[in-house]
Amino acid sequence: MPTDFQPLALRPDEVHVWIVEPERIDDRRLLDAYWALLDAKERDKQQRFRFERHQRQYLVSHALVRLTLSRYAPVAPEAWAFDTNTYGRPVVRGAWGPKLRFNLSHTDGMALVAVGWDAELGADVEDAQRKGETVEIADHYFAASEVAALKALPPERHRERFFEYWTLKESYIKARGAGLSLPLDQFAFHLEPGQAPRISFDPRMQDVPDAWQFVQLRPSERHQAAVAVNRPRGQPLTVRWQFTVPLAGDTPPRFQAV
Repeated sequence: MPTDFQPLALRPDEVHVWIVEPERIDDRRLLDAYWALLDAKERDKQQRFRFERHQRQYLVSHALVRLTLSRYAPVAPEAWAFDTNTYGRPVVRGAWGPKLRFNLSHTDGMALVAVGWDAELGADVEDAQRKGETVEIADHYFAASEVAALKALPPERHRERFFEYWTLKESYIKARGAGLSLPLDQFAFHLEPGQAPRISFDPRMQDVPDAWQFVQLRPSERHQAAVAVNRPRGQPLTVRWQFTVPLAGDTPPRFQAV
């Protein structure tokens, strides 16, 4: 991607979400081009995955990060450098770091990167059809109000609600940059039809509910996603998203607004 292009506009009240389906990309020329963008550490980590599908998820998703950032700043995709905080969260190194924020998430069948301007943000996507426990996990890790609300639903809705809570919780802790060091049972989400998700905190969390906005996405029948933005409730926020195949087009972008 050239560095003399006109960067995409990204207002302070917007978050753009770029979504890719790594398993659908089997063009060797594209995969080789993605590999060429990674740095030595990324290549080494990609090769350490045991299964080919996980190698592809890592390759495509990390190329997506680099190519997406280069849509908003005049930096070549291969030139981006990253640091990590104490909990392993990656951030842009250098002059663009304080302003251009991003968060990557991937699961079987999908990866996404959310990009915002001058605001902490987090994003999560989950394969809601994956096998495993749901309500049982909620009993051990979710806030009491969330467990009660989940169990009040008909059993056939338990899995969907579990992943709504899970993606929202993951998006929040990723936006905070502290990962699972934040106890999942010390903050709770409140979901009401037709309204944006609300959050409440145990006093030990030392956070303010009105400092956050959350948006839920359903990018496929199989996947559930959420975005958290450190932006006061009541201030405008628009989350726009689109599917992409990195280096294969989608210029100009055709975003859908949530």
